[in-house]
Amino acid sequence: MNALIIVDVQNDFIPGGALAVAGGNEIVPVINQLMEQCDLVVATQDWHPEGHGSFAQRPEDIGMVVDLNGLDQVLWPVHCVQETFGAEFVDGLNIERFDTVFRKGTDPGIDSYSGLFDNGKRKATGLDQYLRDQQVDEAFVVGLATDYCVKFTALDLVDMGLRTTLIVDACRGVNLTPGDVDRAVAEMRDAGIAIIQSNVLDPT
Repeated sequence: MNALIIVDVQNDFIPGGALAVAGGNEIVPVINQLMEQCDLVVATQDWHPEGHGSFAQRPEDIGMVVDLNGLDQVLWPVHCVQETFGAEFVDGLNIERFDTVFRKGTDPGIDSYSGLFDNGKRKATGLDQYLRDQQVDEAFVVGLATDYCVKFTALDLVDMGLRTTLIVDACRGVNLTPGDVDRAVAEMRDAGIAIIQSNVLDPT
């Protein structure tokens, strides 16, 4: 059984959103096509309460790294607040094809880049157990953003023992520091994650 893991394809992460990723909207048709090639389709959704600890209080604080309950935390613009338009999935994404959705970042005291665990691995979202229950042995990862939530989700999937593949043209990155995306892809490759383009996907 294989699964397509769609990471955080939400309004706040595409152009016009609070934490826009350049070209983030361009991956939607690619992902829609990939859904038809995989057995299981799972999405993650950033779902922050108001006042989340990862939110910058002032514009000049965006990008700063601070201590949040013992972990290094990048401060981001306010984004993906629960029940807001910014937290909704991007228009045109075929959400009817989703088998299930796992929300993350719900604890105001710790951020959750990975779709499986928070950044301190203190709590699980349930995605790891769901994949085990569904007897998934292979995961294809797409979404936003390559150098943060996509990367940490993929690393946790391979740590679970799943054959894990990043479909690189179905992702876009933040590149907060120039080269971040390239470094993230290299880190994933070094961890044993395959890096492919969508046109060579063969999930058999």
